[in-house]
Amino acid sequence: MIHNALVLCVILISIGIIGALSRRNIFILYMSIELILNGINLGFVAASKLHGQGDGHVIALLIMAIAAAEAALFLAMIVMLFRSRHSLDTKKFTLLASKERPHV
Repeated sequence: MIHNALVLCVILISIGIIGALSRRNIFILYMSIELILNGINLGFVAASKLHGQGDGHVIALLIMAIAAAEAALFLAMIVMLFRSRHSLDTKKFTLLASKERPHV
């Protein structure tokens, strides 16, 4: 049972990383980050169950609280960006990109 949960944990994190690296849509990027966080939560809970302690459950609850706050901020940012740029493509958001690279 624990082995299956850890395999699912690795699968969720892998899908999230692949989605975050390969997609250009900000909403898909947000969903990929959520997949990564859920995979990490599942890993903490499975490790907690394996060792017979409740620490993993507490950490998973803290991560879920942080993810809820992150979701509210990220969705508000998505709405703001869509209203200003009429697109969710990450290539169109170059406001902070510098034109020249500093020489080091």
